[in-house]
Amino acid sequence: MTEPFDAVTPPDAEVAAAARDRQGRLTKPPQSLGRLEDLAAWVASCQGACPPRQFVRPRVVVFAGDHGVTEAGVSAYPSAVTGQMVANFDAGGAAINVLAEVAGASVRVVDIAVDCDAPLSPAIGAHKVRRGAGNIAVADALSAEETDAAVAAGRRIADEEVDAGADLLIAGDMGIGNTTAATALIAALTGAEPVVAVGRGTGIDDLGWMRKTSAVRDALYRARAVTEDPLSLLRVCGGADVAAMAGFCAQAALRRTPVLLDGVVVTAAALVAERLAPGARAWWQAGHRSTEPAHTLALSALELDPIVDLRMRLGEGTGAVVALPIVRAAVAALASMATFDEAGISENTP
Repeated sequence: MTEPFDAVTPPDAEVAAAARDRQGRLTKPPQSLGRLEDLAAWVASCQGACPPRQFVRPRVVVFAGDHGVTEAGVSAYPSAVTGQMVANFDAGGAAINVLAEVAGASVRVVDIAVDCDAPLSPAIGAHKVRRGAGNIAVADALSAEETDAAVAAGRRIADEEVDAGADLLIAGDMGIGNTTAATALIAALTGAEPVVAVGRGTGIDDLGWMRKTSAVRDALYRARAVTEDPLSLLRVCGGADVAAMAGFCAQAALRRTPVLLDGVVVTAAALVAERLAPGARAWWQAGHRSTEPAHTLALSALELDPIVDLRMRLGEGTGAVVALPIVRAAVAALASMATFDEAGISENTP
């Protein structure tokens, strides 16, 4: 049985107000830095300090897992690619490794449910729950025990990272078929029709899109009785990797650590996490908007405004790390700009 989440303490509203007041005293016209001012106030409120501190250990955790629904022809790639990409992440050769380095973040990959005989390494497989997931079109993704174990694994991973000094977290995803599970979860929680929610994922053609839409429709039919129970919903049409990401996002909020959300899979997990730990979303920002239509549905449900919109749809945490330098810029502006008094400039100067 999953241990209940404690009540989430919101970010410090008084510090946010102090940050907004400081913005008004910096050497610039009021609100002239736009969204950067909002992001800086959010960081300050999460840290409980104004001016906020620049991030010293932002951390990306890529959650890898396979999905049985791949058997239904919903992806342009075979499931073997998941394990191959785990090795690529570990070797530093994936997009997330390159973009995270530019943004000043480090990357960890965890095998939660890759369909392989043995994890790539003991460290990568330390939290493995099972191989793959059931085909959600015709069967449950997980057992109740596996669902509990996956959520608990995500919570432990968040604790490990925060205890090791992470001051901002990003969840990434890797798993062939995972956008199908994510879309089913989002549609179940928002009431959206499959034809509205289903996107092209890895770049599927029209026939692939039709198969994917049918799989999501069938998963929704199976999940119709459990939409009010987040754990049961993860069991029926999620997966161990998505369940672990939900535990990770919720636990980060409990540990008062800000999170940048990535694309449709991570945001589907976050949508579930908000139901597991109400109020957790105050600790999150949406790094970007994916081209997947379900992602926009989930962002709307969470009332989160994406920082960037670059037509990305890769996953891995890439959209969030691209947004990280913008958040860093917001922090730097609030912390390091001179005030009018410090610069000897009159606020009334024409």
